[in-house]
Amino acid sequence: MPYLFNTPEQQQEMLQAIGVDSLEALFATIPAELRLNRPLDIPPALTEMELQAHVSQLAAKNVGPGSRVCMLGGGAYDHFIPAAVDEIARRGEFYTAYTPYQAEASQGSLQTFFEFQSLICQLTGMDVSNASLYEGGTSVSEAAFMAMRVTNRHDRVVLLGSLHPEYLQIVETYLTHLNCEVVVVPCDNGCVDPADVDAAMNDQTACLVIQHPNFFGTLEEAEQLTEIAHKYGALAVVSYDPISLGILTRPGDYGADIAIAEGQSLGTPLQFGGPYLGLFSCSEKFVRKMPGRLIGQTVDRNGKRCFVLNLQAREQHIRRDKATSNICSNQGLIAIRAAVYLSLVGKQGIREVAELSCQKAHYAAEQLSQIEGIDLMFPDRAFFKEFVVSCSEGADYLLRKARQAGFDLGPELSRFEFKNGAETYRTGVLVAITEQRTREEIDRLVTALKA
Repeated sequence: MPYLFNTPEQQQEMLQAIGVDSLEALFATIPAELRLNRPLDIPPALTEMELQAHVSQLAAKNVGPGSRVCMLGGGAYDHFIPAAVDEIARRGEFYTAYTPYQAEASQGSLQTFFEFQSLICQLTGMDVSNASLYEGGTSVSEAAFMAMRVTNRHDRVVLLGSLHPEYLQIVETYLTHLNCEVVVVPCDNGCVDPADVDAAMNDQTACLVIQHPNFFGTLEEAEQLTEIAHKYGALAVVSYDPISLGILTRPGDYGADIAIAEGQSLGTPLQFGGPYLGLFSCSEKFVRKMPGRLIGQTVDRNGKRCFVLNLQAREQHIRRDKATSNICSNQGLIAIRAAVYLSLVGKQGIREVAELSCQKAHYAAEQLSQIEGIDLMFPDRAFFKEFVVSCSEGADYLLRKARQAGFDLGPELSRFEFKNGAETYRTGVLVAITEQRTREEIDRLVTALKA
């Protein structure tokens, strides 16, 4: 929506309408110490021509994956997006549609979200999916809260030390003012030891949160860890990479109770951190404890197929203490992109994307580890499409050399705050290889780093 300024006359008219004489009187209820007592620290106004030139200069500093070779990882990936995803998602019916509060007025959007839910259930092997959450990080916290409601255990959650550090920070933020202990299982060598997980669990634990593949790209013993969670009556929450399910066992097939993910890799480009997409699915027996909204299928009074908002247990609809979450909506447009992407690539296509990513990542890891001064940080660990390398000259040196040759690697692990025994990871750099990367690109990177 364009910004329309108010003239002094219009401001006076509005003040009179609400019964105050001045802007000062309007803000009188705000304590003086909380008010800014100086002009805003902003540069002088520009003409339209000057402003356009200034913004163009700023925009020219941005470098996207289309102009360089992107091997960035850490939760957002440069996967190929078919042109049809943009073409369909940008249709006016989808692109300008607001959140469908009234089911009868938004059948097209509701059907799309219903199909999105169905595709996520097929992808994960879970019974039911909601219509999406905001992004992958808060999905972890929503899963923890749901596990507390299901188990009626509110005092303790256990998370693997191989969970994305930012996801862990989000959980700790959500639980800061609640009487809930957050236990982080040490991760000393790229994966956790199931024996350490067993030792951390007890009969007061609401859930065990597993990331598989984990933040370092390596594969956890997901099935064994799920069994450990169930042994103590806790829920097994699995954070997964959607593309990895083209070749890895689905969370539902090894008994996960809640499956969550960042859905960016399903048809959404790298766009400065968002908006992205939270995927959330679970066992059917827990559906009434699930956050967000759930779209269902039924028939109208004429017997025709139609779609409704089956569940939306949020504060706008029910008493606040009964709400399953304070999430207001679902990530509609990004969920549509994911539904279109999954429909286009299909079961065989997502398997091919996963296989290509995995094969190319292993080729890249093998070639990089043969360079003097560069080593795989976890050479004995299985991984999917992402791995950690260390450089004897330091992470900054490695990243700078790669950038000079037109390659973006990272992020460096020193950016993150790790807990329980992961200090040794600080010299590492994440490298992610998707199906878009070619052998020629990988070889060019190796040649540049050898120099």
